[in-house]
Amino acid sequence: MRIIFTLFFILYTLTVSAQERITISGFVKEQGSQEQLPGVNVYIPDTPYGTVTNTYGFYSLTLPVADSALIVYSFVGYEKTERKISLRKNAELNILLTTINQLDEVVVSSRRQEDYVSRSAQMSQIEIPIQQIKKIPAFFGEKDVLKVLQLMPGVQKGTEGQTGLYVRGGGPDQNLIILDDAVVYNANHLFGFFSIFNSDALKSVELTKGGFPARYGGRLSSVLEMNMKEGSKDALHGEGGIGVISSRLTLEGPISKGKSSFLISGRRTYIDILAAPLIARNQRGADEQVKPGYYFYDLNAKINYDLGARDKVYLSGYFGHDKFYANETGNNDESRAGLDWGNKTATLRWNHLLNQKLFVNTSFIYSNFNFGVSNYSKDLNTDGSVQDEFSLRYTSKIRDWGIKTDLDFYPSPKHAVKFGAQATFHRFIPSALAIQGSFIDESIERSVKPVNTLESGIYIEDTWQAADALKMNAGLRISSFQTASKTYIRPEPRFSAALRLAQDFSFKASYAQMNQYVHLLSNTGLGLPTDLWVPTTDRVAPQQSQQVAIGLAKDLEKPVLTLTLEGYYKKMNHILNYKEGASFLSINGENANELSWEDNVTAGKGWSYGAEFLVHKKTGRFSGWVGYTLSWTKWQFPELNFGKTFYPRYDRRHDLSVVGIYELSKRITLSATWVYGTGNALTLPMASFTGVTDNFFSRFSSGGKSTITWNGDRVNEYGEKNSFRAEPFHRLDLAVQLHRKKKRHERTWEFGLYNAYNRRNPFFYDISEEKLANGNTKSTLKRYSLFPVLPSVSYNFKF
Repeated sequence: MRIIFTLFFILYTLTVSAQERITISGFVKEQGSQEQLPGVNVYIPDTPYGTVTNTYGFYSLTLPVADSALIVYSFVGYEKTERKISLRKNAELNILLTTINQLDEVVVSSRRQEDYVSRSAQMSQIEIPIQQIKKIPAFFGEKDVLKVLQLMPGVQKGTEGQTGLYVRGGGPDQNLIILDDAVVYNANHLFGFFSIFNSDALKSVELTKGGFPARYGGRLSSVLEMNMKEGSKDALHGEGGIGVISSRLTLEGPISKGKSSFLISGRRTYIDILAAPLIARNQRGADEQVKPGYYFYDLNAKINYDLGARDKVYLSGYFGHDKFYANETGNNDESRAGLDWGNKTATLRWNHLLNQKLFVNTSFIYSNFNFGVSNYSKDLNTDGSVQDEFSLRYTSKIRDWGIKTDLDFYPSPKHAVKFGAQATFHRFIPSALAIQGSFIDESIERSVKPVNTLESGIYIEDTWQAADALKMNAGLRISSFQTASKTYIRPEPRFSAALRLAQDFSFKASYAQMNQYVHLLSNTGLGLPTDLWVPTTDRVAPQQSQQVAIGLAKDLEKPVLTLTLEGYYKKMNHILNYKEGASFLSINGENANELSWEDNVTAGKGWSYGAEFLVHKKTGRFSGWVGYTLSWTKWQFPELNFGKTFYPRYDRRHDLSVVGIYELSKRITLSATWVYGTGNALTLPMASFTGVTDNFFSRFSSGGKSTITWNGDRVNEYGEKNSFRAEPFHRLDLAVQLHRKKKRHERTWEFGLYNAYNRRNPFFYDISEEKLANGNTKSTLKRYSLFPVLPSVSYNFKF
């Protein structure tokens, strides 16, 4: 705290001692809806004076006293606005930007149009316009934020079709996923094939892979920050779509015109409804019925209210649920099985403008993730009495209550300071298990005592224009984690800089140290809901990483292209993994009253390094990008692979994505993506043999002859962990959009092909025994694919 307040005092002193200046500040909003716009460029042409609006559309620009100046406001997708004002006294200037016809221009870019990458101190960051997400071909036509992020360099794809993010060698638990300041612990629908984020409800998406500003903490590999729309304050608007898998609808409009608004957005799959007739047609008989099913839904809601020129209040929430079930009934038996999981978040935010140079946001946050498995079966006697009965229920939960305050301070044109603090009260229930049955000796009742922890942090960072050619962001975060018996306190220094070597060409470098106090235990590496969230304890230390990155950034004017080349090296300590043979189920079933999850994990270290290349074409009828990643990731655990280093499942040597969007006309948009990636690292048996058991030999007589049989079990012999490399995968996706715009509404038909040339990409491998003609057997490695070519059609509308 002393360090932070000392730095703040120094900056304030520099401000007071500066020459006489005035401050222009205000909010930038969208014309009509009055949606506050983040990331708008505010600058005076041909001068070094400029800034960018924050998350809530606020800006502050301190300038030398002068007769007048021309201030420009620019943002992708909006008409550029200019204002000529007097610079004799402080002024509040609120701006409304008008949208342009989106069909006249397509912008495919990971940055704002006027904010050149070469002039920003931040590196390793991706910003994706929501309109861009909606133009890219998608799996079954479902526009998915996470799948678009997978097309960017440094973001590895998981298994075919999965939405999991593996950023610069990190696992899915090392991504901090934030929705309106609330942490989302599991971002998957349909067992990982879709994410929970409905793009119709989102306003902005930003992914940071390295060079983390001090305001972020709690994860090692990335920060994915998403903000929901606020809702239109002028009139009722809506948009939605009907697809093969699900349908969605979003409504927004004023509560009190010009002062408050609402947004509500819902989505539901109808796989269970579509499958019901097929299931009924294939029943085994009139006396035996099987009813399996699956569905998911999600709901986003938000209201906001202007309390005056200086105060605004927001209340937003997300509610989502997945449920899989299989019910079977017969003459003398009945069984029910289920798997369900879901997220709930809620955020109450208060924006307060203290003065023209100091903006405050305070948030009260709730987040909850719940996972459950259930199984029940009953066998009846002919008289209707119960013969056998069995029930199982397993649950795992994590619940957060949090508060955070962030302040934006603009002391001078050369400094933009952010500082703040946050605290989160975690409540973990790692596992609760109940097993009862008429055929077991005694019921198993095991519920791990809830674990309550406190995670907190304070930070300060300053974006400093040190010279005309040098811009830096330096910061310090101090994080802490308190358990019942131990408190961890860790400093986390952060630094990034851009040195302009020539016009629109710069060299960049960054360093970041991160700590992670919550862990995800996974057997599959797929980010499934069965993965177990657990806290740091006195026995399990927090994960820690250090990452260094350097790079070059170049902006071209003709043609309008952006080129970035980055190299990085990241070292990770105290990463967790299950010991050989352990899983979340085995530690709660067998020896359930003796073992805990801490007895079944091992801590190790990891390294990841590589290079990333990205070239963008931002504007014009044809736009798109090419991204390439060359990387290595290695792990080492004392209790795995005999202590030797090995490649984790998601290590990928080469990863290439090509994205193209072509505006054939105002009514027709063509798009395509092609991806290539080195196969996953897997562990497969190298050999198999018959193991010796207590009754390895048995002898019996038949017709006066004695026969010896071999009763041993087949045992697989494995080599080093993940020593087998799966085949590379590659895929082409195509889509065409047909637009029709009328006075009060517009509609779009989209036709797509997923895996257009029917590539049989590997999903998993299996070894099977095949009999030969001479009676001998041979082992065969078989590759199983998941998705052939899949056509899709969807209908989207706006009004």
